[in-house]
Amino acid sequence: MTGPVVVGVDGSPSSMAAVEVAAREAGLRGVGLRLVHAFGWPAAHIPHGGRPWEPNDAGVRELIDGTLMKAERRAHDTASGVEITREVVVGEPVTVLEIESRSASLAVVGSRGLSRFGALLLGSTAGHLAAHAVCPVLVVRRRPNPAGPVLLAVDGSPAARGAVEFAFAHASLHGVDLVALHAWSTRSERAYEAPADPPFVTYDEGRLHDEEERVLAEALGGLRDRYPDVTVDRRLVRGRVRHSLIEASADAGLVVVGARGRGGFAGLLLGSVSQAVLHHAECPVAVVRTEAA
Repeated sequence: MTGPVVVGVDGSPSSMAAVEVAAREAGLRGVGLRLVHAFGWPAAHIPHGGRPWEPNDAGVRELIDGTLMKAERRAHDTASGVEITREVVVGEPVTVLEIESRSASLAVVGSRGLSRFGALLLGSTAGHLAAHAVCPVLVVRRRPNPAGPVLLAVDGSPAARGAVEFAFAHASLHGVDLVALHAWSTRSERAYEAPADPPFVTYDEGRLHDEEERVLAEALGGLRDRYPDVTVDRRLVRGRVRHSLIEASADAGLVVVGARGRGGFAGLLLGSVSQAVLHHAECPVAVVRTEAA
C-alpha cells in the first residue's frame, strides 16, 4: 500500500517511542507520516459545564497542540525527509485508529500510554487495533533493536500468508535476517491418522517431524525467490508456540504474527498466541490481520 504510516500520539514515553519507529518506517517505505491524537474526555474528568467532545471548550487545545508539536519534532529528528501531517480527531482512540487504518499502510502504537487524553493501553487500544485494523499494526514495546532479525511465527495456515509476506518485506527494507519459527508438538492434529482422543492414539514421531518440516517449507514458498536479499533461518522447534516465540524474541528486532490462523495448538489467533506475544515479547510486535475468505 502507498498510504501513510499512522501513529497514535498521547504524549506518553511509549507513544513517543512509537513516533520514532513510525518515522523510520515511513522513511523506508517512502510514504508520509500521520500523527493522530484521539481526543475524548473520560466521564470522570468532564469539566463542569463543558462539552466533553470539544477540545477548545475543554481548555486543553494548547496541551494537545504541544504534544503533537513535540511528536513532530521527534519524527523530524528521526527521519528528516518524511512528509508529516498531524490531526486531532474527536472520538475514542480504539475507533479513531481503526478508521485511520483503512487508508494506512501501517499503524503504529505504543504498548502503554496515558490514562487520559487518548490512552493507548495494550489491554484496550493496542490490543483492539491489532485484532481489527485493516492494515498491519506495529506495537512498540521494549527498546527496538534495529539490527535484530525479524522473527516470523509460522503456522502454515492460508490466513497467515499476509504475515509471511510482511515479514519478508520488512526484513528486506531493514536489511536484516529473517528467522522463520514453526513450533510443533505431538499434540498437533497432524500427529493422528484419524479423529480420536489423543490419549488413546499412537503417532509416528518421525513422520510428524517430516510433516511439520513440509509445513514450514511451504509457508515460505515463493517468498525466498521474491526476496533473494533476505537471509532466512528456518527453525523447527518442538515445544509450546507461545513459549518458543517469547523466548526467541529476546534476540529479535521485531516479531511478526498473524491475527487469524489455525485453531488449537498450531493456531495464531489474536486471543491466544498473538495476544501472549503482544503482552510478553522482548521486542516490538507486528500483527498482520487477514480477512476470512
